[in-house]
Amino acid sequence: DGWAYDIGYGGLDHVIASEEHVNILVLDTEMYSNTGGQASKATPAGAMAKFAEGGKGTAKKDLCRLAMTYKTVYVASICVHVNPQQAVRAMLEADAYPGPSLIVAYSPCISQGFPMAESIQHCQLAVDSGYWPLFRYNPELAASGNNPFQ
Repeated sequence: DGWAYDIGYGGLDHVIASEEHVNILVLDTEMYSNTGGQASKATPAGAMAKFAEGGKGTAKKDLCRLAMTYKTVYVASICVHVNPQQAVRAMLEADAYPGPSLIVAYSPCISQGFPMAESIQHCQLAVDSGYWPLFRYNPELAASGNNPFQ
């Protein structure tokens, strides 16, 4: 949740910069879910949340893009509800990758203001609209002259 984007980001960045074989899964709820839906750097601009009742004024931090700047981190953006095959493939590839890996999973939360019974439809809309892109970035492919994005 918001931890990986805010107060925990320094530790997260330190781990992925270490080049150690560590697999990290971030469940992105786009807010601090365990504190009742407070805004965080995971909250997109304009979204309403606690401490951002008028809409958050700054953009969401792009955790995947920041990790990819190292060029040594396997990075994937997944949504299990929309494409479970892509999610499983990302997890298997991340585990097989010899360095650090970061998988960010779109994870709707009741604090976003819609019934959880509608979460699968919400996920589908997020992916179909391009709001939540699904991708896998494997630096080993780039090292062999291939496109690292899948």
